[in-house]
Amino acid sequence: MTEGNFVDYVKMHVSSGKGGAGSAHLRREKFVTKGGPDGGDGGRGGHIIARANPNLWTLLHLKFKRHIKAGHGGNGSKQTSTGADGEDMYIEVPLGTVIRDTETQEILKEITEEGQEYIIAEGGMGGLGNSHFKTSTNQTPRYAQPGIGGKEVDVTLELKVLADVGLVGFPNAGKSTLLSVITAAKPKIANYEFTTLKPNLGIVQYRDFQTFVIADIPGIIEGAAEGKGLGYRFLRHIERNSTLLFMIPADAPDVSEQYQILLHELEKYNPELLDKDKLIAITKCDMLDEELKAELKTELDKNLPVEYLFISSVAQQGLTQLKDRLWAMLNRPAVQE
Repeated sequence: MTEGNFVDYVKMHVSSGKGGAGSAHLRREKFVTKGGPDGGDGGRGGHIIARANPNLWTLLHLKFKRHIKAGHGGNGSKQTSTGADGEDMYIEVPLGTVIRDTETQEILKEITEEGQEYIIAEGGMGGLGNSHFKTSTNQTPRYAQPGIGGKEVDVTLELKVLADVGLVGFPNAGKSTLLSVITAAKPKIANYEFTTLKPNLGIVQYRDFQTFVIADIPGIIEGAAEGKGLGYRFLRHIERNSTLLFMIPADAPDVSEQYQILLHELEKYNPELLDKDKLIAITKCDMLDEELKAELKTELDKNLPVEYLFISSVAQQGLTQLKDRLWAMLNRPAVQE
Protein backbone atom coordinates (compact mmCIF):
# COMPACT_ATOMS: atom_id res chain seq x y z
CA MET A 1 0.00 0.00 0.00
CA THR A 2 1.38 3.38 -1.01
CA GLU A 3 1.59 6.46 1.22
CA GLY A 4 -1.36 8.03 -0.59
CA ASN A 5 -3.57 5.08 0.28
CA PHE A 6 -2.98 5.38 4.01
CA VAL A 7 -5.92 7.40 5.30
CA ASP A 8 -6.24 7.85 9.07
CA TYR A 9 -8.54 10.89 9.29
CA VAL A 10 -12.00 11.27 7.74
CA LYS A 11 -14.85 13.72 8.30
CA MET A 12 -18.40 12.81 7.33
CA HIS A 13 -22.02 13.86 7.76
CA VAL A 14 -24.38 11.06 8.82
CA SER A 15 -28.18 11.07 8.85
CA SER A 16 -30.30 8.42 10.50
CA GLY A 17 -33.74 7.58 9.11
CA LYS A 18 -36.97 9.14 10.31
CA GLY A 19 -39.66 7.00 11.86
CA GLY A 20 -42.75 6.04 9.92
CA ALA A 21 -46.12 7.58 10.70
CA GLY A 22 -48.76 5.67 12.61
CA SER A 23 -51.97 4.77 10.80
CA ALA A 24 -55.35 6.30 11.64
CA HIS A 25 -57.23 3.51 9.85
CA LEU A 26 -60.74 2.48 10.94
CA ARG A 27 -61.83 -1.10 10.41
CA ARG A 28 -64.50 -1.36 7.74
CA GLU A 29 -65.50 -4.93 6.89
CA LYS A 30 -68.74 -6.64 6.00
CA PHE A 31 -70.42 -8.27 8.99
CA VAL A 32 -68.13 -6.41 11.39
CA THR A 33 -70.13 -3.68 13.05
CA LYS A 34 -68.33 -0.78 14.65
CA GLY A 35 -64.93 -2.29 13.91
CA GLY A 36 -63.16 0.62 15.49
CA PRO A 37 -59.58 1.78 15.08
CA ASP A 38 -57.00 -0.74 13.81
CA GLY A 39 -54.19 1.53 12.64
CA GLY A 40 -50.69 0.10 13.14
CA ASP A 41 -47.50 1.78 14.34
CA GLY A 42 -44.85 3.23 12.07
CA GLY A 43 -41.51 1.50 11.80
CA ARG A 44 -38.38 3.03 13.32
CA GLY A 45 -35.87 4.83 11.18
CA GLY A 46 -32.58 3.18 10.31
CA HIS A 47 -29.53 3.63 12.56
CA ILE A 48 -26.05 4.73 11.50
CA ILE A 49 -23.77 2.12 13.08
CA ALA A 50 -19.98 1.92 13.23
CA ARG A 51 -18.74 -1.67 13.21
CA ALA A 52 -15.22 -2.96 13.83
CA ASN A 53 -13.65 -4.87 10.96
CA PRO A 54 -10.31 -6.57 11.77
CA ASN A 55 -9.54 -6.92 8.06
CA LEU A 56 -9.19 -3.16 7.65
CA TRP A 57 -6.20 -1.08 8.80
CA THR A 58 -6.95 2.25 7.15
CA LEU A 59 -9.94 4.54 6.50
CA LEU A 60 -9.25 4.66 2.76
CA HIS A 61 -12.62 3.10 1.87
CA LEU A 62 -14.37 6.05 3.56
CA LYS A 63 -12.28 8.78 1.97
CA PHE A 64 -14.94 9.80 -0.54
CA LYS A 65 -18.04 8.80 1.45
CA ARG A 66 -18.75 12.16 3.06
CA HIS A 67 -22.55 11.73 3.38
CA ILE A 68 -24.18 8.57 4.72
CA LYS A 69 -27.95 8.20 5.12
CA ALA A 70 -29.99 5.40 6.64
CA GLY A 71 -33.43 4.31 5.40
CA HIS A 72 -36.69 5.77 6.65
CA GLY A 73 -39.23 3.68 8.57
CA GLY A 74 -42.39 2.53 6.81
CA ASN A 75 -45.83 3.84 7.75
CA GLY A 76 -48.24 1.74 9.75
CA SER A 77 -51.26 0.26 8.02
CA LYS A 78 -54.60 -1.40 8.75
CA GLN A 79 -55.12 -4.46 10.93
CA THR A 80 -52.55 -3.01 13.36
CA SER A 81 -49.75 -3.81 10.92
CA THR A 82 -46.48 -2.16 11.91
CA GLY A 83 -44.47 -0.45 9.23
CA ALA A 84 -41.08 -1.87 8.23
CA ASP A 85 -38.00 -0.58 10.03
CA GLY A 86 -35.67 1.58 8.00
CA GLU A 87 -32.47 0.01 6.70
CA ASP A 88 -29.53 0.40 9.07
CA MET A 89 -26.30 1.71 7.53
CA TYR A 90 -23.05 0.17 8.76
CA ILE A 91 -19.74 2.01 8.62
CA GLU A 92 -16.94 -0.56 8.66
CA VAL A 93 -13.90 0.77 10.53
CA PRO A 94 -10.53 -0.74 11.52
CA LEU A 95 -9.66 -1.51 15.10
CA GLY A 96 -8.27 1.56 16.85
CA THR A 97 -10.74 4.02 15.33
CA VAL A 98 -11.86 6.97 17.46
CA ILE A 99 -15.28 8.47 16.69
CA ARG A 100 -15.45 12.16 17.57
CA ASP A 101 -18.19 14.79 17.34
CA THR A 102 -16.77 17.28 14.84
CA GLU A 103 -18.49 20.29 16.36
CA THR A 104 -17.73 19.71 20.06
CA GLN A 105 -14.63 17.52 19.59
CA GLU A 106 -16.12 15.15 22.18
CA ILE A 107 -14.99 11.53 21.85
CA LEU A 108 -18.13 9.47 21.33
CA LYS A 109 -16.56 6.01 21.15
CA GLU A 110 -13.29 4.15 20.62
CA ILE A 111 -13.54 0.98 18.55
CA THR A 112 -10.93 -1.45 19.87
CA GLU A 113 -12.49 -4.94 19.83
CA GLU A 114 -13.40 -7.26 16.98
CA GLY A 115 -17.12 -7.24 16.24
CA GLN A 116 -17.73 -4.12 18.36
CA GLU A 117 -20.60 -1.91 17.23
CA TYR A 118 -21.63 1.61 18.15
CA ILE A 119 -24.75 3.50 17.08
CA ILE A 120 -23.56 6.92 15.95
CA ALA A 121 -27.04 8.24 15.16
CA GLU A 122 -30.23 6.48 16.26
CA GLY A 123 -33.14 6.29 13.87
CA GLY A 124 -36.32 8.13 14.78
CA MET A 125 -39.09 6.23 16.55
CA GLY A 126 -42.17 5.30 14.59
CA GLY A 127 -45.46 6.99 15.47
CA LEU A 128 -48.23 5.14 17.30
CA GLY A 129 -51.32 4.10 15.35
CA ASN A 130 -54.81 5.14 16.41
CA SER A 131 -55.44 1.73 18.00
CA HIS A 132 -53.38 2.98 20.98
CA PHE A 133 -55.69 5.92 21.60
CA LYS A 134 -59.00 4.08 21.91
CA THR A 135 -60.73 4.72 25.23
CA SER A 136 -64.19 4.21 26.63
CA THR A 137 -65.02 7.82 25.86
CA ASN A 138 -63.18 8.02 22.55
CA GLN A 139 -63.86 4.77 20.76
CA THR A 140 -63.06 5.94 17.23
CA PRO A 141 -59.96 8.14 17.38
CA ARG A 142 -59.22 9.45 13.93
CA TYR A 143 -55.69 10.52 14.58
CA ALA A 144 -52.27 8.89 14.95
CA GLN A 145 -48.76 10.02 15.75
CA PRO A 146 -46.30 11.13 13.07
CA GLY A 147 -42.88 9.51 13.09
CA ILE A 148 -39.98 11.18 14.87
CA GLY A 149 -37.32 12.66 12.62
CA GLY A 150 -33.85 11.15 12.37
CA LYS A 151 -30.64 12.69 13.65
CA GLU A 152 -27.94 14.46 11.66
CA VAL A 153 -24.41 14.49 13.05
CA ASP A 154 -21.03 15.61 11.78
CA VAL A 155 -18.43 13.11 12.94
CA THR A 156 -14.70 12.74 12.57
CA LEU A 157 -13.10 9.31 12.40
CA GLU A 158 -9.48 9.12 13.57
CA LEU A 159 -7.39 5.99 13.34
CA LYS A 160 -4.84 5.25 16.04
CA VAL A 161 -2.73 2.29 14.97
CA LEU A 162 -2.94 -0.72 17.29
CA ALA A 163 0.53 -2.12 17.92
CA ASP A 164 2.43 -3.53 20.90
CA VAL A 165 5.63 -1.60 20.22
CA GLY A 166 5.98 1.84 18.66
CA LEU A 167 9.27 2.99 17.12
CA VAL A 168 10.10 6.56 18.09
CA GLY A 169 13.01 8.52 16.66
CA PHE A 170 14.24 11.32 14.49
CA PRO A 171 14.06 10.98 10.70
CA ASN A 172 16.64 8.61 9.24
CA ALA A 173 17.27 6.90 12.60
CA GLY A 174 16.92 3.39 11.13
CA LYS A 175 13.34 2.63 12.15
CA SER A 176 12.21 1.37 8.75
CA THR A 177 15.37 -0.70 8.35
CA LEU A 178 14.76 -2.42 11.69
CA LEU A 179 11.14 -3.12 10.75
CA SER A 180 12.19 -4.65 7.43
CA VAL A 181 14.75 -6.92 9.14
CA ILE A 182 12.76 -8.31 12.08
CA THR A 183 9.37 -8.52 10.31
CA ALA A 184 8.09 -9.31 6.84
CA ALA A 185 7.08 -5.69 6.26
CA LYS A 186 8.64 -3.88 3.33
CA PRO A 187 8.68 -0.16 4.20
CA LYS A 188 10.33 2.38 1.93
CA ILE A 189 14.00 2.82 2.91
CA ALA A 190 16.29 5.57 1.63
CA ASN A 191 19.14 7.73 2.87
CA TYR A 192 17.18 10.94 3.37
CA GLU A 193 14.84 12.37 5.98
CA PHE A 194 11.10 11.68 6.04
CA THR A 195 11.34 8.56 3.90
CA THR A 196 8.44 7.16 5.90
CA LEU A 197 5.25 9.14 5.24
CA LYS A 198 2.79 6.75 6.90
CA PRO A 199 2.90 4.29 9.81
CA ASN A 200 4.01 0.81 8.84
CA LEU A 201 3.03 -2.29 10.78
CA GLY A 202 4.99 -5.52 11.03
CA ILE A 203 4.55 -8.78 12.95
CA VAL A 204 7.64 -10.01 14.79
CA GLN A 205 7.93 -13.79 14.86
CA TYR A 206 9.17 -14.76 18.31
CA ARG A 207 10.00 -18.10 19.88
CA ASP A 208 7.44 -20.95 19.99
CA PHE A 209 5.30 -19.35 17.29
CA GLN A 210 4.55 -16.34 19.47
CA THR A 211 4.25 -12.91 17.87
CA PHE A 212 3.93 -9.23 18.66
CA VAL A 213 3.16 -6.22 16.49
CA ILE A 214 5.57 -3.35 15.94
CA ALA A 215 4.77 0.01 14.30
CA ASP A 216 7.19 2.29 12.48
CA ILE A 217 5.96 5.83 13.14
CA PRO A 218 7.13 8.64 10.79
CA GLY A 219 10.07 10.59 12.19
CA ILE A 220 9.58 13.17 14.91
CA ILE A 221 11.47 16.46 14.90
CA GLU A 222 11.87 19.12 17.54
CA GLY A 223 8.67 21.14 17.55
CA ALA A 224 6.53 18.25 16.28
CA ALA A 225 3.89 18.87 18.96
CA GLU A 226 3.42 22.37 17.51
CA GLY A 227 2.85 20.93 14.07
CA LYS A 228 6.35 21.04 12.59
CA GLY A 229 7.38 18.28 10.20
CA LEU A 230 5.21 15.16 10.02
CA GLY A 231 5.36 14.23 13.69
CA TYR A 232 2.21 15.96 14.92
CA ARG A 233 0.02 14.19 12.42
CA PHE A 234 1.21 10.76 13.50
CA LEU A 235 1.89 11.23 17.21
CA ARG A 236 -1.58 9.92 17.99
CA HIS A 237 -0.58 6.50 16.68
CA ILE A 238 1.90 6.18 19.57
CA GLU A 239 -0.89 6.55 22.14
CA ARG A 240 -2.00 2.92 21.76
CA ASN A 241 1.45 1.33 21.93
CA SER A 242 2.15 -0.32 25.27
CA THR A 243 5.94 -0.04 24.82
CA LEU A 244 7.96 2.71 23.13
CA LEU A 245 11.29 1.84 21.53
CA PHE A 246 13.37 4.99 21.11
CA MET A 247 15.84 4.64 18.25
CA ILE A 248 18.90 6.89 18.23
CA PRO A 249 21.85 6.38 15.85
CA ALA A 250 25.28 5.77 17.33
CA ASP A 251 26.72 8.68 15.32
CA ALA A 252 24.31 11.20 16.89
CA PRO A 253 26.10 14.28 18.30
CA ASP A 254 24.55 13.67 21.75
CA VAL A 255 22.49 10.51 22.34
CA SER A 256 21.16 11.67 25.71
CA GLU A 257 20.11 15.05 24.34
CA GLN A 258 18.25 13.46 21.42
CA TYR A 259 16.39 11.17 23.81
CA GLN A 260 15.36 14.15 25.96
CA ILE A 261 14.11 16.05 22.88
CA LEU A 262 12.00 13.10 21.78
CA LEU A 263 10.66 12.67 25.30
CA HIS A 264 9.82 16.36 25.50
CA GLU A 265 7.84 16.26 22.24
CA LEU A 266 5.82 13.30 23.48
CA GLU A 267 5.15 15.05 26.78
CA LYS A 268 3.93 18.21 25.03
CA TYR A 269 1.57 16.16 22.91
CA ASN A 270 0.25 13.91 25.70
CA PRO A 271 1.91 13.65 29.15
CA GLU A 272 0.40 10.18 29.61
CA LEU A 273 2.82 8.84 27.00
CA LEU A 274 5.62 9.16 29.55
CA ASP A 275 3.96 6.45 31.65
CA LYS A 276 4.56 3.81 28.98
CA ASP A 277 7.44 1.32 29.14
CA LYS A 278 10.49 2.74 27.39
CA LEU A 279 13.59 1.16 25.87
CA ILE A 280 16.39 2.81 23.87
CA ALA A 281 18.05 1.15 20.89
CA ILE A 282 21.38 2.65 19.84
CA THR A 283 21.28 1.93 16.11
CA LYS A 284 23.99 1.65 13.43
CA CYS A 285 26.45 0.34 16.05
CA ASP A 286 28.30 -1.61 13.32
CA MET A 287 30.11 1.70 12.71
CA LEU A 288 31.70 1.46 16.18
CA ASP A 289 34.71 -0.63 17.12
CA GLU A 290 34.91 -2.12 20.61
CA GLU A 291 36.87 0.83 21.98
CA LEU A 292 34.37 3.41 20.77
CA LYS A 293 31.46 1.29 21.95
CA ALA A 294 32.98 1.00 25.44
CA GLU A 295 33.56 4.75 25.54
CA LEU A 296 29.98 5.45 24.46
CA LYS A 297 28.66 2.94 26.98
CA THR A 298 30.45 4.71 29.82
CA GLU A 299 28.89 8.00 28.76
CA LEU A 300 25.41 6.52 28.38
CA ASP A 301 25.49 4.81 31.77
CA LYS A 302 25.90 8.26 33.32
CA ASN A 303 23.33 10.17 31.28
CA LEU A 304 20.55 7.83 30.11
CA PRO A 305 17.81 7.24 32.69
CA VAL A 306 16.38 4.13 30.98
CA GLU A 307 17.70 0.82 29.73
CA TYR A 308 19.43 0.77 26.33
CA LEU A 309 20.78 -1.78 23.86
CA PHE A 310 23.28 -1.59 21.00
CA ILE A 311 21.91 -2.91 17.69
CA SER A 312 22.67 -2.92 14.00
CA SER A 313 19.89 -3.89 11.64
CA VAL A 314 22.20 -4.13 8.62
CA ALA A 315 24.80 -6.27 10.41
CA GLN A 316 22.14 -8.24 12.33
CA GLN A 317 23.75 -7.38 15.65
CA GLY A 318 21.84 -7.35 18.93
CA LEU A 319 18.46 -8.10 17.33
CA THR A 320 17.83 -11.31 19.27
CA GLN A 321 18.54 -9.52 22.55
CA LEU A 322 16.24 -6.69 21.44
CA LYS A 323 13.35 -9.06 20.71
CA ASP A 324 13.92 -10.87 24.00
CA ARG A 325 13.82 -7.61 25.93
CA LEU A 326 10.72 -6.32 24.15
CA TRP A 327 8.93 -9.62 24.72
CA ALA A 328 9.79 -9.52 28.42
CA MET A 329 8.49 -5.93 28.69
CA LEU A 330 5.27 -6.73 26.86
CA ASN A 331 4.57 -9.74 29.08
CA ARG A 332 5.55 -8.19 32.36
CA PRO A 333 2.97 -9.02 35.07
CA ALA A 334 0.66 -6.12 35.81
CA VAL A 335 1.36 -4.32 39.06
CA GLN A 336 -1.58 -4.66 41.41
CA GLU A 337 -2.44 -1.59 43.40
